[in-house]
Amino acid sequence: MVLFDVLYVGVAVVALWFGADQFVTGASRVARRLGVPGFVIGLTVVAFGTSAPEFAVTIDAALAGRSDISVANVVGSNVLNLGFILGGVALIRSLETSPTFVRRDGLLLVGSAALLTFVALDARIAAVEGGLLFASLLAYLAVLARSGGDSVASAADPFHPPDALRLLVGLALVVGGGHLLVVSAVDIARVAGVSEWIIGLTIVAAGTSLPEFATSLAAARAGRTGISAGNLVGSCVFNALGVLGLAALIRPLAVSPVGVEGTAWLLGTSVFVVVLFYTDETLTRFEGALLVALNAANWLWNLL
Repeated sequence: MVLFDVLYVGVAVVALWFGADQFVTGASRVARRLGVPGFVIGLTVVAFGTSAPEFAVTIDAALAGRSDISVANVVGSNVLNLGFILGGVALIRSLETSPTFVRRDGLLLVGSAALLTFVALDARIAAVEGGLLFASLLAYLAVLARSGGDSVASAADPFHPPDALRLLVGLALVVGGGHLLVVSAVDIARVAGVSEWIIGLTIVAAGTSLPEFATSLAAARAGRTGISAGNLVGSCVFNALGVLGLAALIRPLAVSPVGVEGTAWLLGTSVFVVVLFYTDETLTRFEGALLVALNAANWLWNLL
């Protein structure tokens, strides 16, 4: 029954949210204890933790042969991150960045979207192309590791043994919730008579993007705009290069024509976001409203 599938989606989203929160909490404490700067924490540890739902859902869908859900989940999550979430957070508090963030991480955001669009043009992401995506992520992490080791450790947030348990529990919940979300979303798509691409772009993408929303909103309210902006940009890079790259390595992904259009829209959104970041190195409330409106227009276009 579709009612049970809707209930399962709710359970899966809660599991993904709580699991990602536990993962991020433990991992962030370790990183801060080691003296990793805020932007780097956001771009790596927090971004990886909040991307864990996308990773679980995309890999599970790829293994099940649901390529449309795999690709739509990543594209939809990234557009949501850069539209509703980044724009919505900016509506609450203007997000300040840095020249290094704009030049290095902003350009990589555009580069990752451009590379994803390029490999999807032939309607297929082959294993070798997945390897190229994943290798690009590893190169990016190597650059961050070299540039982010000059901060001092913080004794205010020490590491405790229970953090290891948080990591394990969080991982288990994310994996289990991801599988449940894919199975339920496919059933809803079949009963409702809509494509798996639309389900992946809306319901699945929104569910897997909740950790990014919660983390970025909490960081912005606390005045830690570096982690907030870094989390969203880093999560998009992880999704495009790491999540889809690994999924294609495991099983080549077919990309439908609407999927190619979706990656092109993501590229355009990424360029627009970097341009907004570049102006005064701040994302203002007005610019945040523009991003929210852009994302709403994209959703309406796909649903119609």
